[in-house]
Amino acid sequence: MIPITDLRQDAAGALERVRRSQDPVVITQRGRAVAVMLSVEAYEQAEREREILHILARGEREIAAGKGRGLDAVLAEADRLLRDARA
Repeated sequence: MIPITDLRQDAAGALERVRRSQDPVVITQRGRAVAVMLSVEAYEQAEREREILHILARGEREIAAGKGRGLDAVLAEADRLLRDARA
């Protein structure tokens, strides 16, 4: 956690901390969390994971509705996402 006043005074140091640790930094204002700062790599990884979870949730809804795609199509899409994540 870092107070917003500290961020204003040493933005470069806060950015270096985010880059170095790869952990999110919570920015506080008046003692309350107001924002989160992430490295680009951590943000991109979180977005990839969110996309995979979205696909899984959509699949569950389709199964519950009695429709959906076959296992081969699902596995092919998962493979594509994993390949893209490594690129």
